Amino acid sequence: MLGQGYVGLPLAIRCVDVGHNVVGYDVDEDRVKSLAAGESYIEDISARQLAATIATGRYLASSQEEDLTGFDVAVITVPTPLRDGSPDLSFVESSARTLGRHVRPGCLVVLESTSYPGTTQDFLGPVLAEASGLRAGEDFQLAFSPERIDPGNRTWTLRNTPKVVAGVDEASRDAVISFYGQLVETVVPVSGTSEAELTKLLENTFRHINIALVNELAIFAHELRIDLWESIDAAATKPFGFMPFRPGPGVGGHCLPIDPSYLSWRVERSLGRSFRFVELANDINMHMPDYVVQRIAHGLNERGKPVKGSRVLVLGLAYKRNTRDARESPAVRVTELLLSQGADVRAADPHVLDGHIDTRVPRVDATPEEAAASDAVVLLTDHDAFDLDAIVPRCSYFLDCRSRVRGHAVEPL
Repeated sequence: MLGQGYVGLPLAIRCVDVGHNVVGYDVDEDRVKSLAAGESYIEDISARQLAATIATGRYLASSQEEDLTGFDVAVITVPTPLRDGSPDLSFVESSARTLGRHVRPGCLVVLESTSYPGTTQDFLGPVLAEASGLRAGEDFQLAFSPERIDPGNRTWTLRNTPKVVAGVDEASRDAVISFYGQLVETVVPVSGTSEAELTKLLENTFRHINIALVNELAIFAHELRIDLWESIDAAATKPFGFMPFRPGPGVGGHCLPIDPSYLSWRVERSLGRSFRFVELANDINMHMPDYVVQRIAHGLNERGKPVKGSRVLVLGLAYKRNTRDARESPAVRVTELLLSQGADVRAADPHVLDGHIDTRVPRVDATPEEAAASDAVVLLTDHDAFDLDAIVPRCSYFLDCRSRVRGHAVEPL
């Protein structure tokens, strides 16, 4: 298992659960040491669960390449970020070159990292072939299965979320179906790896575009003095033809800020045309933190206070509720903009560790006293741990980006 992050670690533990011997390989030596000591940095995997996995003797966290020798199945779950708007497959390539030195006839290699259609067959396969001297689809099996991990989701887990799979040939397809059939309740085979890669991008592009729609509506509805949140709830009572999406301060995590751009890049690179829906959604969602800061400034101005020198309490640094996942979180941009305008910014998040935002932003507890001492409080992430019933009555101005509370000092986004 190459990569022991939000995707790789849960998958490794599930493999151990069904009886496999697993090497959790990661180049981050500090991460490997923590895992070996039974310290989990992912909320979905408790320290107790990790300790039980280690106790089986079938899980080894390692940063040593020699521990990859002799594998039957290898799964690549490394990051695929954007660099200057283009896909960065350097982590996939590095993993493939390392893994390729240990590929042997009959083994199966699976890519789970999100990428553009064609990555598995046209990029990963040749790199593995060059490193191993063997041919994908002839000497060894090669497949793609898009990850569908949703951090913090207790209803849909790795085990009961259907798993899309595809191989570069029939033997690879059969092998990947057999492997994931041991791990999940439902396996969904598709005809080719490009179709499987597009499946992942389609899922997240659909969400990205619909979130952009309601985010832009939130801006217009505020100016028109219409309660968009009420309209969304009313529309959601229709039993067909509508799926509710709700506004927010921006999008975060790996999926929404990045994955649709992989698809847009592929369309432009291969067809010479722009994917206008994605580009528009990117523009709207990317600028939502700017709009949040504009609303804070307007709210303070209405109360006779400038942003400069005002004390602003930011509630929530994670990109989604009840997790510590702060990847691409809009809170980073919000705090940066407030600081640039001279605000005295404080931040509260019971889940996110230090190091994700500007060091000039003190970390505080979300107490009624802290709220009372602030000129503005903005709810970016609606963690259950926040006692909003106690906080809101003490606020002079509360910008609610998640429509969680009501009150005389509360403004919904």
